[in-house]
Amino acid sequence: MKFPPNVPVYGNQSFRGKCPSEAAEQVTFFSRIRRLYPETWGKIAFHPRNEGKRHHMQISKEKSEGMVKGTPDIIIPGKKTFVCEIKRRDHTKSTWQDGQEEYLLTAQACGAFVCIALGVDAAMEAFDAYQEETTRQANP
Repeated sequence: MKFPPNVPVYGNQSFRGKCPSEAAEQVTFFSRIRRLYPETWGKIAFHPRNEGKRHHMQISKEKSEGMVKGTPDIIIPGKKTFVCEIKRRDHTKSTWQDGQEEYLLTAQACGAFVCIALGVDAAMEAFDAYQEETTRQANP
């Protein structure tokens, strides 16, 4: 899997081997965030569901209601939005879905904290970096 230039990748890119699915890593991330930050980040972190097969009319309706192709796995709104796409720890077992790379690059150009995380531990590392960056910007 190739990563877009200028988008930070958290995790060990050389890891190869058995690892959980992206969905399992995502579930673990949200579980941790909700446990660690039950009154703040855990209340607002979300996964926009836009996967699955749909027929033409469903797609048209959902787009008119605001669905966007390529939306990443984790979005946490704030003064600076956290936008993270989780891939498997062994990224060679992952693929890009239609529109994901473009979404990440556009969100980054709009000022979001954008990253790719290889597994849940990498996603937590990215979230820690996000918190450090936003704290540093708030308290120069």
